Amino acid sequence: MLELKPLPREGIPGALARVERYRLLNEPEQAESICQDILCSDPENQEAIRSLLLALTDQFGAGPGARVSEARELLPRLQSKYEQLYYAGIIAERRARAFVNHGGLGSGPVACQWFREAMHSFEEAETLRPAGNDDAILRWNTCARFLMRNPELMAKPDESLEPVLLE
Repeated sequence: MLELKPLPREGIPGALARVERYRLLNEPEQAESICQDILCSDPENQEAIRSLLLALTDQFGAGPGARVSEARELLPRLQSKYEQLYYAGIIAERRARAFVNHGGLGSGPVACQWFREAMHSFEEAETLRPAGNDDAILRWNTCARFLMRNPELMAKPDESLEPVLLE
């Protein structure tokens, strides 16, 4: 059995910089691993929690193993209610985009449901946003514009969709 080597606390700032770099290089698994190392040394490190959540969403696909549950499990660890709501929106928005990118039968309405969940989270986050922080508004608008440009994703008013099991 292998035993992981602990990251010294003084290595955390450099490790956080590497997380950002690996995410930019589209290597989310590497970023995820580094975040896990940071959180073993400092379990409450908010930047590492946010980065781990984003690294997980970078890996979303349209299949059932999309890691949505893992990402959502991190939300209560965020200290700010605003961030909990904002990042819940990010999770839902990225899940929606994974369905859009995957395509396939029925993926449009499912993606639409995820976009609507994201927009609801962003609306709630907006009410709690810190002064000068318009991120939730900008994300809501991005989702809305995407849906307006892709009306085929939205169900007709007379159609009822069966609820989708959200991970």
